[in-house]
Amino acid sequence: MKATVPWVNTAGIQFKEITATRVVTVLPDNPANHNHVGGAHAAVAFGLAETASGAVALASFSEQMAKATPLVKRSEINYKKVATGDLTAEAVLGRAADEVVAELDGGTRPEFPVNVTIRNAGGETTAEVTVIWTLRPNR
Repeated sequence: MKATVPWVNTAGIQFKEITATRVVTVLPDNPANHNHVGGAHAAVAFGLAETASGAVALASFSEQMAKATPLVKRSEINYKKVATGDLTAEAVLGRAADEVVAELDGGTRPEFPVNVTIRNAGGETTAEVTVIWTLRPNR
């Protein structure tokens, strides 16, 4: 992710756990990223969640990259409270990878959700995000 998406390095996102179905990322608190109420700007929180979801997509479908490109189709975020301090995003694949691959192999452009929970350093949920990804067949 850090080699593919330069913004990840710029933002300072750290990867704490990566499996084929779950990724945990951390964004250290940075006053340069704060909004008018002293928390992480909404765009920064969303960027953390989208990055974690993308890491799940890459981890889950890395074997498909020669024939398909993962792309975000749409997303939804529900902000729960002001996100202060270091933030952790936990992203979980929301659909069985073998079903997604079967659709791709069957000639369709599959979609799959990645569900992300953003928490502050105290473990409180500050936002919930669903990112819908697709695997676009390479031409």
